[in-house]
Amino acid sequence: MSGGLLAQYVVVGLIVLASALLAFRKLAPQLTNRWFAAASIRLARPGRSRLAHALARRLQPKQATGNCADGCSTCGACGPRKPAGAKPGDVEAVPLKFRPRGG
Repeated sequence: MSGGLLAQYVVVGLIVLASALLAFRKLAPQLTNRWFAAASIRLARPGRSRLAHALARRLQPKQATGNCADGCSTCGACGPRKPAGAKPGDVEAVPLKFRPRGG
């Protein structure tokens, strides 16, 4: 195998890996936040290099502010959000549920 072909395989592999990681972060955000937090803790241990500490800061997931108005939905205690401009007496929007036809 030539060096150029090997480099091509490495580049394509890195692109596929990055695409899969981004898709996985979109589909399973809580799971990937736990994984990145665990990796960040391991990399931030004392005695590690400056590069490891910089990578740990980069991997650390964003923390929730604890404000129900920010829409983080991490704890599930806020309930469904009302649309912008809704008045206190307005009925909350209920999501549509599609069911297959019976018969």
